[in-house]
Amino acid sequence: MPESTASTESFPPGFLWGSATAAYQIEGAVREDGRTPSIWDTFSHTPGKVLGGDTGDVAVDHYHRMRDDVRMMADLGLSAYRFSVSWPRVQPTGRGPAAERGLDFYRALTDELLAAGITPSLTLYHWDLPQELEDGGGWPARETAYRFAEYASLVAEALGDRVELWTTLNEPWCSAFLGYGSGVHAPGRTDPVAALRAAHHLNLGHGLAVQALRAALPARARIGVSLNPSAVRPLTRSAGDLDAQRRIDALANRVFTGPMLTGEYPADLLADTAHLTDWSFVRDGDTATAGAPLDFLGINYYSPAVVSAPSADSTAGTRRDGHGPSDHSPWPGSESVAFHRPPGELTAMDWSVDPTGLYDLLMRYAREAPGVALMVTENGAAYDDKPATDGMVDDPDRIRYLYGHLAAVRRAMRDGADVRGYFLWSLMDNFEWAYGYSKRFGAVYVDYETQTRTPKSSAQWYGRVARTGVLPYPMLDD
Repeated sequence: MPESTASTESFPPGFLWGSATAAYQIEGAVREDGRTPSIWDTFSHTPGKVLGGDTGDVAVDHYHRMRDDVRMMADLGLSAYRFSVSWPRVQPTGRGPAAERGLDFYRALTDELLAAGITPSLTLYHWDLPQELEDGGGWPARETAYRFAEYASLVAEALGDRVELWTTLNEPWCSAFLGYGSGVHAPGRTDPVAALRAAHHLNLGHGLAVQALRAALPARARIGVSLNPSAVRPLTRSAGDLDAQRRIDALANRVFTGPMLTGEYPADLLADTAHLTDWSFVRDGDTATAGAPLDFLGINYYSPAVVSAPSADSTAGTRRDGHGPSDHSPWPGSESVAFHRPPGELTAMDWSVDPTGLYDLLMRYAREAPGVALMVTENGAAYDDKPATDGMVDDPDRIRYLYGHLAAVRRAMRDGADVRGYFLWSLMDNFEWAYGYSKRFGAVYVDYETQTRTPKSSAQWYGRVARTGVLPYPMLDD
């Protein structure tokens, strides 16, 4: 086990033990109560875009099974639940007044959570842009940032009395560079300049939303963002490999943390992409807006990246992160950088199991964002889980994965990182974006034919950790 010993670790009282989901991946009910299509509805219904032709039309039917799902969380011992609000459910066209029937679902969800003693953690945007806004230009269009701030105000006014943890965006890297660069995520566009424009307008939208939330929420509310920073490592210490690391770090990490944490884009990013754009879409004051003060920074982590200068045995221009194949690169201006599979154990997504990457990221942002609390807002693994003849689902690989990564979190805390919580991805098996229902990240197994939920052995193990705050070494058969 990486970074582990046969001893136990204890986490401090008040540490949040949660799990996370996203609206389009679990809710279903895509045509109910006034909801209109999002870009993921359109994308998943486009032939060839999602494995097996799967869609989120039904997903795991959380919209109708929400109360049972909250009871399941309580039974597992979770102290927090991170969910996202469906923008087209709350504001169907992306403009104008809120749809009260859509807000009612989230009011009921938060009430159920609070009654069960579970802290609600709300994410405003987890990739489901209203299709009407995409038709008007999507995230490459500046107007979308202003529409996002308006939407943030609507949700804050409705739920600000119930929710204290607020996240603006989830993984804007995926929204910008997979959605508009490689095209493997909705809306499926493949334009490197549009990807850079989208990244900027996501930064701007984030800052405008923080301002809107501060204006609408009580002072006790805590506001943050969830990024998926990459632990980028050079294959060797050669000059070419170190430059590849620098390039990918700029596009994976600093394109967002630059504006959000320091109020400016890194100069090397602008130079690397100068042959594509002059960045004239960045207006005076934009980066200052994007740098609105945060209460916490969410870190989503799964696997590190190993990069080099181009070589014959590497995969140039792609990211080994299981988001799907594409002839188009998600790395504008650095398409020739080569990616290598890290050594060691792999998950069902072909992602390497390496908790040191999570430790490194937590320590990096403890240094780069002093005074800003950190949360691990996503961490988890997909495995080929199957029920046994007795119906139980044993997943020892996931338990080992969780132990290693939680030990890395505790190590970072001992070394000075102010980490306030951990959210397992995901609560239950669900629609895994371009992979449809072929990959299972859940701590709870879902039979997609019957919608029956069965907690896996990892859910029971994680629940014991959540209830006690103690991380026991997993005594498992190999």
